[in-house]
Amino acid sequence: MQTLHVDLGERSYPIYIGAGLLARSDLLVPHIAGRQVAIVTNETVAPLYLEALEAALSGFNPTSIVLPDGEAYKNWQTLQLIFDGLLGARHDRGTTVIALGGGVIGDMAGFAAACYQRGVNFIQIPTTLLSQVDSSVGGKTGINHPLGKNMVGAFYQPQGVLIDTQTLSTLPARELSAGLAEVIKYGLICDEPFLTWLEASMPALRALDQVALTTAIERSCAAKARVVGADERESGVRATLNLGHTFGHAIETQQGYGAWLHGEAVAAGTVMALEMSCRLGWIQSGERDRAIRLFLAAGLPVVPPEDMLPEHFLEHMAVDKKVLDGRLRLVLLRAIGEAVVTSDFPREVLNATLDADYAALAAQL
Repeated sequence: MQTLHVDLGERSYPIYIGAGLLARSDLLVPHIAGRQVAIVTNETVAPLYLEALEAALSGFNPTSIVLPDGEAYKNWQTLQLIFDGLLGARHDRGTTVIALGGGVIGDMAGFAAACYQRGVNFIQIPTTLLSQVDSSVGGKTGINHPLGKNMVGAFYQPQGVLIDTQTLSTLPARELSAGLAEVIKYGLICDEPFLTWLEASMPALRALDQVALTTAIERSCAAKARVVGADERESGVRATLNLGHTFGHAIETQQGYGAWLHGEAVAAGTVMALEMSCRLGWIQSGERDRAIRLFLAAGLPVVPPEDMLPEHFLEHMAVDKKVLDGRLRLVLLRAIGEAVVTSDFPREVLNATLDADYAALAAQL
């Protein structure tokens, strides 16, 4: 087992990474505040892992709240089901909410924990690669709105994150690839040697090699922990973690939440961010193509939806969280391993990026 730490002073917390950790009550109990525990999970994860977690928490008689599965349910209506479960079982301020599932479950359970009786303990147990390397760490919680993804939420840190790498053995290949998009992101924004390692290790990662997966998860979490420790509320460097997300969130919103997985949209969106960085003269076409080849090797889309027009992107990007004082800010690359957040770009370069022929670009590789 590897243990990392998110350094946030009094709100610091550990990230445990290893195989078989779901049954480790000794890792969970120190982060449970009182005698009440509520496990929030979904219909897909519950049959696989809920019983094992309940057994690990047998001394607490946990309440289990099972939600429908999918990004389409990341909304107010489903959030209310969590509050219904907590209130129905008479959970008080001493309760601990445990998120058992992927990013949707983690985001909603965390938001519910932030709101319930104005804040209760919260533990993340992510079961998808995407949630293990990204959404479970850093305290971003929330739900989607029809006009924009993750536009309603709160910064609310967990007491701990427990990553059991064995849960990836039941992950569909498409979901695994979606998680790899966020892994690749870390190499692009701040760790070029990691990108080189990913190029060599992609076959092992897609084959669920435990050593390779543990390395990728640990390195990704370490990168995010450093950034979150330096900028918890995304006032500066943390925004670089959103490489490709402004374009990607537009894809998710336009297509309907769940039609494209988050990682799939991020992959296509990152290709667009790389294309724009290339058009600005910040990176070379060979560096852009290197990243595209890695996304393809991970089984990810690199072409935005055929039915998305430039005006669709602009409409959704206008309500992105990085818009400040009416100015669109984008995360772009000055170089591989060096990301920047900027609103200083010619509008014609953005327009050319939205008009680019990504299918032709991918066909050349």
